[in-house]
Amino acid sequence: MTDIVLINPKFEASYWGFEYAQKIFGKRANMPVACLPLLAALTPAEHQITLVDENVEPLDWNRLARADIVGLTGMGVQRFRMMEILRGLKEKGVFTVVGGPWATVQESDFDGLGDVVFVAEAEETWPRFLEDWKSGKHASRYEALDKPDMTKVPPPRLDLLKNDRYMFGSVQFSRGCPFQCEFCDIIVTFGRKVRIKTAEQVIQELEVLRTNGMQIAFIVDDNLIGNKKEIKPILAEMAAWQERNRYPLAFSCEASLDLCEDEELMELMARSNIQSVFIGIESPNEDSLRETKKYQNVRARGGTMLEKIHNIQDFGLEIWCGLIVGFDNDDPSIFDRQLRFIKASRIAHAMVGPLHAIPKTPLHDRLRDEGRLDLSGGAEYGTNVVPLGMTREQLRDGYIETMQAAYEPDAYFDRLEQLFLRDGFHYRVFETEYFKQHFWLRMKQHVMYFFGFLYMFARLMIWTDRFSLRREYAKRILRAMWARPTEPVVYFYLVVKCAMHYHHHKLAEDMAADPDQIVSSFGKLKTPAEELAVAS
Repeated sequence: MTDIVLINPKFEASYWGFEYAQKIFGKRANMPVACLPLLAALTPAEHQITLVDENVEPLDWNRLARADIVGLTGMGVQRFRMMEILRGLKEKGVFTVVGGPWATVQESDFDGLGDVVFVAEAEETWPRFLEDWKSGKHASRYEALDKPDMTKVPPPRLDLLKNDRYMFGSVQFSRGCPFQCEFCDIIVTFGRKVRIKTAEQVIQELEVLRTNGMQIAFIVDDNLIGNKKEIKPILAEMAAWQERNRYPLAFSCEASLDLCEDEELMELMARSNIQSVFIGIESPNEDSLRETKKYQNVRARGGTMLEKIHNIQDFGLEIWCGLIVGFDNDDPSIFDRQLRFIKASRIAHAMVGPLHAIPKTPLHDRLRDEGRLDLSGGAEYGTNVVPLGMTREQLRDGYIETMQAAYEPDAYFDRLEQLFLRDGFHYRVFETEYFKQHFWLRMKQHVMYFFGFLYMFARLMIWTDRFSLRREYAKRILRAMWARPTEPVVYFYLVVKCAMHYHHHKLAEDMAADPDQIVSSFGKLKTPAEELAVAS
């Protein structure tokens, strides 16, 4: 029997990590990565496998030293910690394997560190490696040449995770995205052909989530509606499962802006209890969108981008979004344009980031050929891109100022109150026919959200360490309760959004106080001196 330990390294502080708010939520991390429990499911039963997420528990180096194989996975935001752990394991003589999104696009970072490197998806290569290992003939590199058939992917081993330490769970329905955005590594990693699981697989994984105590989950597909025709019957089965089981799970997902064009699809999402959608808006500058081949955001069908956003919101799906500054068609005016757009969009949670060129993407190749790629990493600027329309200092400072302005309490809560109080946003799921016909289920939901609100409000007041923010949060929550007293779902979500604001606000403040510590969606970059410190 082979003793295998698989590690998800600790994340750098990031927009979506909510590191500063975890005490408020009473958790240690936002959600588990999907790959560890999937790799465990792909591992033959003859092996012993242990999953360790450093975001919710410390590494036990003595335990790792006893393992036959220690595997690491990680995204770009985790790359420095991955290398640090691998160096520590190498000193102890531990056999290591490394894979995941960052190893797929920048495997050279692990030269001399991992004994085996996995590139691309591992559904076929991980079991093959274990067979080779057993026979003593394993290779030093495995790369999937074909995209795995998603209909053959097993349900993840969530039972091996410490699920009670996460804010919510994760589930995957599909891989791939049909679009061709120049900066995106999704089409590099997963391809442009959307591959989807069967409805039976999805329902089985929903049961796994429920069995493991999850009540909220994020659908990690990079574009859930990349194949609208095939996802609709999946969502129809998911909606039926929710109705049969009286809605035990709530979801968020990622989708493209063309969602607004398909009301049937939005209704299926609402019936499936998908309450919020993250959309890559990127920029109000249409020249920048065309430059980066984000054509789906600028096509005329559905109206302007703001009209498309408002259509989705008015239907009853909340929108979170990603925005980017530093495209070739951006000049210093883009920062004010982004802030005006965020305000007009009524989007509370807008992740703003400087453009970053990820290895193997078309953007990376183009900028390298143009001599506009900072090969040292660009730590002091928060990006490896040398912009055209402004200096690197202007990009860095404008980004920080935009984050600060977007998450000043008045600006943030003005967007929330515009959507929820003045414009009367309602989550569509509670307006569907099923909820209209089941009075007692509506009452149960009200009670659940009310007591959830009381619990979260108490934690918010205890763990928010600044009196001015506690006072601001209490004022805004009381205003919401006064405006919509019979809808506890509204003030439950508002108290949650106060906790999220605390994280975003503190993140922006930290960057403003020390611009050399820039945190973007790609994490904090390290200077050469810091790299040496990690190596030692």
